[in-house]
Amino acid sequence: MNAVTPSAKLHDCRDAFVAVLERLGADNSSIVAVCNDSVGSSKLGGFKSKWPERLVNVGIAEQNLVGVGAGLANGGLLPFVCGAACFLTGRSLEQIKADIAYSNVNVKLIGISSGMAYGELGPTHHSIEDFAWTRVLPNLPVVAPCDSIETAAAVEWAAAYDGPVFLRLSRVGVPDLLPEGHIFELGKANLLRDGDAVTLIANGTLTHRMMKAAAILAEQGIEARVLNMATVRPIDVEAVVAAARDTGAIVTAEEHSTFGGLGSAIAEVAVAEAPVPMKILGVPGIFAPTGSAEFLLDEFGMSPAGIAEAAIDLIARKSSRT
Repeated sequence: MNAVTPSAKLHDCRDAFVAVLERLGADNSSIVAVCNDSVGSSKLGGFKSKWPERLVNVGIAEQNLVGVGAGLANGGLLPFVCGAACFLTGRSLEQIKADIAYSNVNVKLIGISSGMAYGELGPTHHSIEDFAWTRVLPNLPVVAPCDSIETAAAVEWAAAYDGPVFLRLSRVGVPDLLPEGHIFELGKANLLRDGDAVTLIANGTLTHRMMKAAAILAEQGIEARVLNMATVRPIDVEAVVAAARDTGAIVTAEEHSTFGGLGSAIAEVAVAEAPVPMKILGVPGIFAPTGSAEFLLDEFGMSPAGIAEAAIDLIARKSSRT
């Protein structure tokens, strides 16, 4: 397929989330929102104005937040439980495990401002462990859309899906990559650009950076395959195996620790089915320092140029093996 051309305009995926939530809420009175004193950051003001009785603000009490969501679901409602991803997952992991995943209740966990979106607030507000924490839990799909179009499609899917979901959304503006009318499929990667020299895989805020890296590589005569892997669990095994066999090298990038996240999930598949050289880009097992998300991503080698350089190094490793 031809490469996707990103839109020039940047979009906040939270806007896409609340637009769909309000549209669905107008037709389905069982939809409720639950938040942790985060009406503003979750952009739930419009929902609250329309249906104040359907928004529950538990305050800064994330364990209660998840428990209330589970109780509402057990009472027949459809709760979207919203909060900063670092606190929603880190403070209430036991409740997510026991009340949501183990109990397999129909709660949609919306992790807002994920990754290093709260960069200037420092390590306590970075959410760079949430993939690792959530993807080990049975019954819990883990999804990180790459743009506003995929966010809208994923919210539509989550509302119709009978079971718990963790949806990870950044507040950092990103260009749209997917076409209007895109339909989200759990566990299916999107091929954004084809190539045979190396595969670049990302999700969330890193996907458009991968596309820019692929363009840099193309200028050097290197054709890279680009996959948007929005679903971290269940991972798209077929797409990973095909990428490994067709291109012989895989670079992953994520706004997360290099331990236990997207790169780890892909490596687990590759090493079992089609071992190839890999480079996992992310936060290298440290507490990321204070700084803007853009600055930190660049510092950890995830600028488009940095990703392209990692791909070139990996291609050289691949060539030396053969």
